[in-house]
Amino acid sequence: MNLNKNSIFEIDIYLPFPKNLKKIYFGMGCFWGAEKVFWGIEGIYTTIVGYSGGHKNQPTYEEVCNGNTGHAEVVSIVFEESILPIKNLLKVFWESHDPTQINRQGNDIGTQYRSSIYVENKKQLDIAINSKNKFQTLLFDKGFGKIETEISLCKEFYFAEEYHQKYLYKNPSAYCDLNGLGLKLDI
Repeated sequence: MNLNKNSIFEIDIYLPFPKNLKKIYFGMGCFWGAEKVFWGIEGIYTTIVGYSGGHKNQPTYEEVCNGNTGHAEVVSIVFEESILPIKNLLKVFWESHDPTQINRQGNDIGTQYRSSIYVENKKQLDIAINSKNKFQTLLFDKGFGKIETEISLCKEFYFAEEYHQKYLYKNPSAYCDLNGLGLKLDI
């Protein structure tokens, strides 16, 4: 299995992945910027943008943007846990956006831009909650507010339309307003 930083752009995201790979889903505002944050990290097999956390089956981008589906824009991180422990992915997640905002990141406003973590199993859920508690302590120590991130088991993930996949790779000068708080989480 080739896990070099260029291979994520060559993977057919619609084919089954090797069974040893794990997934976690992050909502950090616009999924274009969230996806780009994870490119080049050793151990990531690929990234896929889509929708999760809502109630409508097979939502479209336009439906999600209307705010009536309950879905968030998320990036699915497909990774090899023996190379890249989930706690390292969570560190990138917490440090790369502002989890204290409700339904927004920067100028992107709406329920689809909420901070969220959707996991595959109870073990991942426990690790995610523990990382939230650690980051919350750091935030309070530095004068920031309460984390508003939704954390739960992933019920369903729907692929975003093809033109959204690897969007900032295909359109490197496109808009992205994803910023962290400048804090570093000790894992």
